[in-house]
Amino acid sequence: MTSTSLDAAVDTPLRALPAPARLRVEHLREAFGITETAPRLSWTPPAGTVQQTAYRITADNGWDTGKITSARHLLVPYSGPALQSRSRFEWRVCTWNTDADGTETASAWSDPMPVELGLLDSGDWTGQWIGPEEPDVPAPGDRPGYALHKAFTLDAAPETARAYATAHGIYELFLNGERVGDQQLTPGSTSYNTTLQVQAYDITALLRPGTNTIRAVLTDGWYRGTFGYTRDAGMYGSSTALLAQLEMQSGGSRTVLGTDGSWLVSLTEILSADLMAGQRTDFRAGTADGGAPCGSAAVVRPGNYETLTGPVAPPTRIVEELTPVSITRLAGGHQVVDFGQNIHGWVRLTRLGGPGEPVTLVYGEAVHATGDVTQDHLRPHDFRRPGQFLPAGQVDMVTASGAPGEELEPRHTTHGFQYVSVQGLAPDLAAEDITACVVQTDLEPLGSFTCSDPRLNKLHHIVDWSFRDNACEVPTDCPQREKAGWTGDWQLFVPTAAYLYDVTGFSRKWLRDVRADQWENGVVANISPSAGPGVTSAEFMAFTNGSCGWGDAVAMVPWELYLATGDAGILAENWDAMNRWLGFVRSTAASQRHPARAADGPVPAPHEEYLWDTGFHFGEWMEPDGPEPDLFAARSADHGIVATAYYRNTTAAMAKAAVVLGRAEEGRALAELSENVRQAWEKEYLGPDGLVTEPGQANCVRALAFDLVSPQHRSTVTAQLAALIRDAGTHVGTGFLATPYLLPVLADNGELGLAYELLMQDTEPSWLTMVDRGATTMWELWNGLDANGTAHQSLNHYSKGAVASFLHRYTAGLRQASGSAGWEHIIIEPLPGAGLTSASTKHLGPRGLIEVQWAVADEANQDGVLALGATVPPGTTAEVRLPGEPVAIVGPGTHSFVAAAPGGTASRAQRVWSAL
Repeated sequence: MTSTSLDAAVDTPLRALPAPARLRVEHLREAFGITETAPRLSWTPPAGTVQQTAYRITADNGWDTGKITSARHLLVPYSGPALQSRSRFEWRVCTWNTDADGTETASAWSDPMPVELGLLDSGDWTGQWIGPEEPDVPAPGDRPGYALHKAFTLDAAPETARAYATAHGIYELFLNGERVGDQQLTPGSTSYNTTLQVQAYDITALLRPGTNTIRAVLTDGWYRGTFGYTRDAGMYGSSTALLAQLEMQSGGSRTVLGTDGSWLVSLTEILSADLMAGQRTDFRAGTADGGAPCGSAAVVRPGNYETLTGPVAPPTRIVEELTPVSITRLAGGHQVVDFGQNIHGWVRLTRLGGPGEPVTLVYGEAVHATGDVTQDHLRPHDFRRPGQFLPAGQVDMVTASGAPGEELEPRHTTHGFQYVSVQGLAPDLAAEDITACVVQTDLEPLGSFTCSDPRLNKLHHIVDWSFRDNACEVPTDCPQREKAGWTGDWQLFVPTAAYLYDVTGFSRKWLRDVRADQWENGVVANISPSAGPGVTSAEFMAFTNGSCGWGDAVAMVPWELYLATGDAGILAENWDAMNRWLGFVRSTAASQRHPARAADGPVPAPHEEYLWDTGFHFGEWMEPDGPEPDLFAARSADHGIVATAYYRNTTAAMAKAAVVLGRAEEGRALAELSENVRQAWEKEYLGPDGLVTEPGQANCVRALAFDLVSPQHRSTVTAQLAALIRDAGTHVGTGFLATPYLLPVLADNGELGLAYELLMQDTEPSWLTMVDRGATTMWELWNGLDANGTAHQSLNHYSKGAVASFLHRYTAGLRQASGSAGWEHIIIEPLPGAGLTSASTKHLGPRGLIEVQWAVADEANQDGVLALGATVPPGTTAEVRLPGEPVAIVGPGTHSFVAAAPGGTASRAQRVWSAL
């Protein structure tokens, strides 16, 4: 084969290579309404090639790069005509690539990817902020949905038309009775004081000559509804508002219709809608019988245009629909619907009661002994009334008018549930009458895992589902009781999430809120988006902000995203915030001493400058058999052994990030600081015998995972950790922070067998206890559903699911090499255990699909022979490590290997491989 000419690459579909695939703009599959004027473009090289050598990008706006000699295919800067508001272009790419023989061949052209910008400047808006006049505002949770609408006339249908919309609250748009788009919960969850997303829609097909009607339904949402564990309301404001603008283009003429005082306001069938409480719908409302007022003039409100921005993350959608696995009529008349899976979203109910007959839907994760749904474990404490609990919420109600076609789909609230108790409905429900709608940010799946053990496959399945259920706009802790973007949760889970899904845009959006919510002194809020000062519980709980392991998310999440994608821009846009956080930690450690330490000696030892032992810290939250968490006691507790460990870990990551960003001098200074902190930790918390002085599984895990102890002490601390695990009956003894590192630390320090024993432990506390007790998502507590079937706290928290990374990296054996980013260099090293006879994993990395699969010769593994297959994508090198075999370095392509352990034969292993 010979190189193909540029003209042939442009004009002729080539037979030799497929086209580049997976085109992206700023990590987005859909680049509609974006407000980035210098977007970066990415693609995956054609499968089956070894290395891209050149590329050519063309676009229908006249941009043509010509043939660029470069292997770069990630985050290539746009360099075409300047982009402005409403700019639109379609781009495509072809590449030149070498094969295994070194021959260069051109690819076919990719499919085109459209890009369209939204409104960039405040001057682009003619629409005004409008809302309903509310002389008497109902209590939070009981506020109705309003319709804001306007009729307009068109002489002819336009050639193209766009709608731009956002709100203080949640909005839906309807044009001539048709819902506009398929996005849910718009404009989404952000720190509204600084960032408000605008959605852009192509509405060309919905317009017609003559009279048209635009209608928006507006409810409280995150803006002023109740939210979070404390059920605060009015986090960002006291009045809902809508901002919308329709632009219709024909030829060179543009017609603009924006929200203003001529729009009308009506009450809707939504009597109340709240993200926590639920939604009440009465289809009689707005009719003559209902007596609801309609047609009053909208109120023009003051509003900010400077905070408006386009999307940087995928939208939230209904991504899946589930049918019931059972419907049970209880003796009291309630019908309990089981969907077989704990999810986030709502139900669509098409069988309602008779006219005027209310039907109530109570959502929950568990049922109690009577068979009905229980919400007892989901009721939060009432901080205003000690010893009391708030309602769990998650209740929808619907009353039919009797008109044909009525159905309930409560799109202005969300719930976390597996079960729904349908109350007040006389007819028996059939499966086709009720559907569960799974609502989440529409993330692209990237990774998978399977093995020969069904329980481990189930464990991986529930980890995956638990993350999906908590990926709605922001990475939430749970989809029912709080729905809050806790920093600590995402800091722990983001490496696992980035393997399973493309979470880059999703995380960039959230990090923007983390930066916005950061305090002037560098403290990072525990939850983002966060309302900040002025909200009762935010001020009441302000002392908890700045906790180690939580605030460190501002540094660790960007670092993990960089490792997953190779996008150094994520580090750059967060660098100042990372430094501000580190400045807070550094100054606190240097200037303050814990009172107990000060009481032991008035003069601090030199190493104490690097001990972070004051301030509030959650510590190793939720340790099995540990003390009940006490936030107020934690204010004065000495968590120095935990906080100093995170001080070391974050500075170490930031030192590497500085080098990536070309800040070599800063990198050296940070590396020196990190080493000083490490030495201080070792001096303070490691005894002369090499043992951790505050023994506990979590402290030993961190000592090893964060390289806190000198090499000569690693074996001693490993033995200490192993002994603590054995003393616990070979059970997990870690809580929130250390659990993700537990099994990897054991495997990396000569205790692989013990790691597998913990993984396969099936009495509590353990992962398989969840599997055996029927969990479909990860539990917040190790005994989330106890032996008696009683539920405790949330049954849908993903943090303990970080164990899935052990399955990917150790069991299946795929990990990224140290020093690599964007999966450029990988290590393939299966470490089987627990009697497993096969495992496989896939990950769609920035360079293409990586696959690893292995199997032993027979189910009993009598010969101890391992056969392995691997697919390595273009531009990637792999280091294959198999027991008893020399390390093999391979490049792109499909490879097979056999390893003969004592008693095994290569020929038998080859037969196994041929059967894979």
